[in-house]
Amino acid sequence: QVQLVESGGGLVQPGGSLTLSCAASGSFLSINTMGWYRQAPGKQRELVASITGAGSITNYADFVKGRFTISRDNAKNMVYLQMNSLKVEDTGVYYCNADARLWSMSTRNYWGQGTQVTISS
Repeated sequence: QVQLVESGGGLVQPGGSLTLSCAASGSFLSINTMGWYRQAPGKQRELVASITGAGSITNYADFVKGRFTISRDNAKNMVYLQMNSLKVEDTGVYYCNADARLWSMSTRNYWGQGTQVTISS
């Protein structure tokens, strides 16, 4: 009932910047907490950043604090991840995640298909 589509990944040199976007669509009452996760080759998926429904509370993994900024536009059902000062170790597939309140009043969690971010010189 909810589709998440990420965009904005690519190849960037160390020290560069990228902005990821995620669009939520489908049939739902509201999108609550949204987040970005990443998975590097051979590693488990890990939380990068999250933002509450109203956008009032954000949470960052220690390894991105001060470099990444998560934001959202509820009018467009979008969440963004501005990534600055990128490092080689930021390489991985970045996934959008969202908690959606459905018309049935139940809450379900959804994942996007992921977008590849590669940091390399």
